[in-house]
Amino acid sequence: MGWLEITFTAAGLLLGVVSIITPFAADRRARRSRRIGFRKQMDIAIGHNGPAPAAGQADPPLLGLFNDLPEMRDATLVLLRIENDGSRHIEESDYLDSSPLYGLTAEFPGRTIRAQDVTLPGEHTNLMGYFEHQPGLHVAGPSTLRIPRVPLKPGAHYKILVLLNGGAEGDRVAVTGDLKDGSLHENHSLTPDEKPPAFSRQARWTTVVLGLALMAAAVLPLTLPAPLPDDCETGTLRLTGSTAFAPVLTELARKYEAHCGDEPRITVAAHGSRTGVRELALSGGKTQDGAAAVAFSDGPRPASYTQLSESRIAVSLFTLVTHDDVKLTNLSVADVRRLYRGEIGNWSELGGPDLPVVLVSRTSGSGTRSALTERVLGGRDEPPASSDDCVNRTVRDAPVLRCELDSTEQVLDTVARTPGALGYAELRAASPPDAPHGLHRLTLDGRAPNPDRLDTGGYPYREIEYAYTYGRPPADSLASSFLAYAVDNGTGKGVVATHGHLPCGTPVGLRVCGRAD
Repeated sequence: MGWLEITFTAAGLLLGVVSIITPFAADRRARRSRRIGFRKQMDIAIGHNGPAPAAGQADPPLLGLFNDLPEMRDATLVLLRIENDGSRHIEESDYLDSSPLYGLTAEFPGRTIRAQDVTLPGEHTNLMGYFEHQPGLHVAGPSTLRIPRVPLKPGAHYKILVLLNGGAEGDRVAVTGDLKDGSLHENHSLTPDEKPPAFSRQARWTTVVLGLALMAAAVLPLTLPAPLPDDCETGTLRLTGSTAFAPVLTELARKYEAHCGDEPRITVAAHGSRTGVRELALSGGKTQDGAAAVAFSDGPRPASYTQLSESRIAVSLFTLVTHDDVKLTNLSVADVRRLYRGEIGNWSELGGPDLPVVLVSRTSGSGTRSALTERVLGGRDEPPASSDDCVNRTVRDAPVLRCELDSTEQVLDTVARTPGALGYAELRAASPPDAPHGLHRLTLDGRAPNPDRLDTGGYPYREIEYAYTYGRPPADSLASSFLAYAVDNGTGKGVVATHGHLPCGTPVGLRVCGRAD
């Protein structure tokens, strides 16, 4: 092939790629980040909306809905739609606002807010609690409305109906706020009077077809896909087990998939350490759809599950947390054991406030609870549960009120809103900015959890994070490749360390993970 043919082939390939990428590049790039869109779906006048009569002139007849309220003659109704139109979940902690309660601000310049309400579609009614309870919608100024930090799944939305007066329909409405690794933007939908965009959906696909035809004509030799990196494998994999380690697994899975060209498919379904290990042992290492499975556990498997093979991934740090009304910042291990034996019923017995002790615990399948039992309570389990809702006793003669919850998030949220509550959680989840407002961590015998000092600091509430497979996976399997990525790859170890754990693949981690205790 001569230089002229090579030049035309390269030019045709370049033009084809550009013609396909141009209509979609900006939209695809935006949707890979967290996105909240807002749109003004309605802005109508419902009062007379005319000028006030001049001095000495008779009032004209009022034609609007507020005939008996002249001060509302210029009333308007605005309907705002707030939606997650990206592909990533938005959590409460993703809002970057100086206030811990609110995430967004709606402004109606020139108009005064008179009333507001929220409407939700049937599939998102679970969000109503963010508006019916504190903090709820808050009128921070005559034309300023503060909106709570509402978590939104992709596609989820809510609508805010606002009654205003002053100004006129069509006046500017703005929604402001910031998102971690994301953006807030105004959406726009066509009205009957508007012209369609320059590039309609049909035009985009026509461009794609023409681009493909141009590429086919320009590229004469068949091209082969680039090979995967040597440390990658394809297939499907399901990660289950520890809820405390789930954030690490989610990020590890996403980065491994990106590293391997999005060829492997990895899902995370954490339901507790013991539950995950038990399901792995009973299923023979396969899910119902045939995917391989790896179970992660805060602590070793039961001795009877001899068919499971283990890998040590990291050292997980845990911490005790208490409601901010309990002003104590340190407890001795001996006092912790007394608390969990039910021997202390009021914080005043430890020099704290006059508040009854409320133990907020995990269910028996939790590795976080097992680590507390073995590492802090000396092998003695917690007392039986005496409350179903962490507020009212179901066992009247129980020495202390104690309830059990299914996840780390539930424990932290309950401790944060329950005066006198004491709970426990994985360190990162219980630390700012991830921890909910209203609780604080406790040190044990004056020792704070520090991953960099685990081999010398003596902090007791920690546990090795194990990965279990059904038998030893083949060297060329996705499970084996993923575990090697988590332990030995620099990016994998960085993810583990970023979430507050000590990777077993580091010098300090090798010493700590190699100990029998």
